[in-house]
Amino acid sequence: MSRVAKKPITLTKGVECTVSGDVVTVKGPKGTLTTARPANVDLKIDNGIVTLGATDDHMAMAGTLRALLNNMVTGVASGFERKLELVGVGYRAAMQGKDLNLSLGFSHPVVFTAPAGITIETPTQTEIIIKGADKQVVGQAAAKIRAFRPPEPYKGKGVRYSGEKITLKEAKKA
Repeated sequence: MSRVAKKPITLTKGVECTVSGDVVTVKGPKGTLTTARPANVDLKIDNGIVTLGATDDHMAMAGTLRALLNNMVTGVASGFERKLELVGVGYRAAMQGKDLNLSLGFSHPVVFTAPAGITIETPTQTEIIIKGADKQVVGQAAAKIRAFRPPEPYKGKGVRYSGEKITLKEAKKA
């Protein structure tokens, strides 16, 4: 049996979880998230505690659903955020309405439109903060922004996650 699926999920104050058919909905102060429930996974909600179970053949799916539900509960209660840093001369980020305008050393500015449910902030010209309730969408948006100019291995210039370590290569010797 999956160890992850055995662990119950405690719903925090202000968070509701409902099951209707094959759809699980989690509502909270930061929004509403839904996910599909596999047919062979049982879900029980008692006094703010969600427990999962399944037959031995489908315990892996129960563990996966438990991890997804836990992320949904955390997201609607407190939200998720990813921080990005721009490293390089002339690399800048600025918000223009809902769009993120990036100057990354190209001949043209790169414009990134925030997906639904995501807010992007630029406290400084070299910092980007992505916030939202859905962990997957926040991470995907951060990965897309990083993909515009990933850190290069010789000088370390580019868009990187906050706290990311870049191993620099030694330059070619003549």
